[in-house]
Amino acid sequence: MHDSLGLEPLVGGIPPIRSRRGPRRRRPAKLHADKGYDYDHLRRWLRKKGIRHRIARKGIESSTRLGRHRWVVERTVSWLAGCRRLHRRYERKTEHFLAFVGIAATLIGYRRLTK
Repeated sequence: MHDSLGLEPLVGGIPPIRSRRGPRRRRPAKLHADKGYDYDHLRRWLRKKGIRHRIARKGIESSTRLGRHRWVVERTVSWLAGCRRLHRRYERKTEHFLAFVGIAATLIGYRRLTK
């Protein structure tokens, strides 16, 4: 599946965000994305939801300006890809795969804390 097709379910599945004051926020305030998400229907959908977006445009600008925001996500994904079982996706059931993601995240966090 192309990444752009998964954006709406991903944003829709974000749980409420706890805040110090006021009600819980139901959606993020802004979204940074690369050229893979440069579609008018996605921009309109985000605008309708009240989410400010910063999406690099194909053929007009480079994605390098988004680098400082994307780097954290890319680094985390590369850490998880270092686990062979997750990288190859041996598990067919989603529950099993998510359990291994949790185990891998715990191990990565433990290694970072013990350094």
